[in-house]
This record gives sequence, C-alpha cells and structure tokens, in this order.
Amino acid sequence: MIRRIDLEERENKFLAPYAVKAGLSRGRAYPEKEHEFRTAFQRDRDRILHSTAFRRLQYKTQVFVNHEGDHYRTRLTHTLEVSQIGRTISRVLGLNEDLIEAICLAHDLGHGPFGHAGERALTQIMKGHGGFEHNLQSLRIVEVLEESYPEFPGLNLSREVLDGMKKHGEPLSLRSGAAKSPAVPEGGGEVRGGARKRKFPVYLEAQLADIADEIAYDSHDVEDGLRSGLIEEGELAEVALWREIAAYIKKKYTSIDETHKRRLATRLLINRQAQDLIGQSMKNLTRYKINSFADLEKTAKRVVEFSDEMADLKKEWRAFLSNRFYNHYRIVRMTEKGVRLIRAIFTVYLERPAQLPSSVLKRAQRDGIYRAICDYMAGMTDRFAQDEYRRLFEPYERV
Repeated sequence: MIRRIDLEERENKFLAPYAVKAGLSRGRAYPEKEHEFRTAFQRDRDRILHSTAFRRLQYKTQVFVNHEGDHYRTRLTHTLEVSQIGRTISRVLGLNEDLIEAICLAHDLGHGPFGHAGERALTQIMKGHGGFEHNLQSLRIVEVLEESYPEFPGLNLSREVLDGMKKHGEPLSLRSGAAKSPAVPEGGGEVRGGARKRKFPVYLEAQLADIADEIAYDSHDVEDGLRSGLIEEGELAEVALWREIAAYIKKKYTSIDETHKRRLATRLLINRQAQDLIGQSMKNLTRYKINSFADLEKTAKRVVEFSDEMADLKKEWRAFLSNRFYNHYRIVRMTEKGVRLIRAIFTVYLERPAQLPSSVLKRAQRDGIYRAICDYMAGMTDRFAQDEYRRLFEPYERV
C-alpha cells in the first residue's frame, strides 16, 4: 500500500532540488488534517477538477463561441491542453507534476462568457467598483465563491497553488467586500512581456504554468483558424516559424491531406516550443547557479523561459494571429455581440436587482451590488448568458 508519506518521500528522492515538495507545503488558510493517500497538491488538483467552476469551462469561449461548431477549442479543452503541456515539461525538468497540474487546471476558472471580449466588458463595467481581471477572479472563485465544504469558503487550496494563480498581480480583497478592493488595470491581455509590468512567482512550477498556457493557445488557435477558414495556409507563409514547420512536413511527407497536415503542424508547433523552453531553462539553471530552492529565492530573473531566437519567432507569430485571426471581422462581430449582451444584462440587473437570484442578492449585502453581479455574470457560460438575455428581453420567452 502506497500512502501519502510514501509519495512525499518519492518526491524528496526523485524531484530536482529546486522543485517544490508537497511535504514542505506552507499549508492552507484553514488548517486541515492531511489526506492518508494523497499529497497536498494532488488533493488540490482533485478539488479543482470536481468544482462547479471547472465544469462550466466546457461552455465558455476560447476563440469561437460554443454554437459556432463542436470541434473548436473551448475554455475547458484549452485548460486540459495546458495541463498536459505543463506536466510533460515539468517531468523533464524534474519539477512537481502535481503542483503544476493543479495550477494549470485552475488558471482560467475566472474567465467570463465570450472569452476576452467578455472580460473587456466586465473590466469596463467594474472600473471604479473594484475592477475585474480573470486571473484575480480565478483566485476569488477558489478562495470564496465555490461552495463545496461546510468548514470553509472556497476550496481551501494550498498556498503554493494560490501563488501560482497570481499570474498578473495581487488578488482582489476577497473577504472584505468590493469597497476595499484595489483597482485592477484595464485589459486582460495574456501577452507576456507587454507594457504592463508583472511580478512572477519564485518557484519554477508556477513560471512553467504561465508559459504552458502560452504554448497551448499560440499553437491551437492557428489550428482552429485553419479549420474555420478564417486563416488561409498561404497567409501563414509570411511567418518564419510556420515556414520552418511547413518545410519539415513537405520533406517528410510527399502526400498528406489537409486534416492530417493541420493536426501535424499543431503538434510540431507545440513540440518546437517545448524543446526550446526545456533547453533554455536548463541553460538558465546553470547560468544562475540554481542548485536549491534557496537559490531561486535569490534570483531576480525568470528561469523558465524561451531562448531569444524563439522569443523573436513567437513575437512574429503572435502579431500574425492578432492581425489576421483575432481581429478578423467575423471574430470581432462574434465577440462584440457577447460584449453588448453582457452590458445589457448587467444594466438590467443594476436597474432592478430583484430580478437576481436570492443567493446573488445575499452576496450583494456583503460585497455590494456591483461585485455580486460581476461574480454572477463571470460565472455564466456562453449558453447560459444567451438564454438569460432571451429571458430578460424577449417578450414571449419563459422567465
């Protein structure tokens, strides 16, 4: 029989000296007895998997709204792909797979309906009312909003997982109400290295979770773009990274159909980025003389990072996706509908809060009406938000 203490001993024996060990976790906000068969981070992962917020990701937009097609990525499938990429690279680097899996599975719980367009709408509405940002909302969900345990609010995750979720900044004031919450800068952008200065976590599992997210959407968004016909393969020839991938496929396969080519290209894109990240991260470990967790705490540089060459390739790649895909007129039309829908529903709730469920009104007494509505709407799936719009605005729709 393998017990928790045996798993913790395995970690001590086999993980790298700079990896986070479950047996040395800084604990939880509400102390709990350790599980007999699962480490702290395995327990966190399972709590996230079984949460209501995680199930809702199935019907939340990645790029394409759910009703556009069954084969496009949703926020849930994206999350699972991030987790797989994170676990694989973590294993190679000798990091804690359970910790990175928990962080990856939780990283997008706070996304509202209709993707980044929905986030933009909520950010604009909440300006001056405590702000909104999906990473911070993810923290709010796991610390306050999930109602799974009678002993404490939220999921009571370990401090290491919570730290890994603080990807873009410090959390909103989660237990004191919106009035004491610091304002959050506008814009959600997951683009790393942008104008907004970001702190990064000390431990490598959290650094890796951030980049695994980037690898996933940089790769699978182009597959969905090709599948939809909004991106033509000929357009991609202007991007150096695609030319490299296309040349490899042409050399290895004299004849390959479009479906196989598209899927193969996605795998190669992920593999190319993962290999570069692993190689550069290993160089950084040597360069910064990282031989223990204490060494990490003294390092001012990110350790898990791409090479300069790959960073340049990805900059060009992301510029292409922004110009030709994310700002394609059909994507803009689709997402702007979501923005108008969110604004309209939010306004109706504000004008007559009695239309809200009793649980939301109860929360409003504690956190204020803006924060309560924001929490409610951020938790909506695309489908629920669309149905709610019909219930509120179409005269013959049942309420």
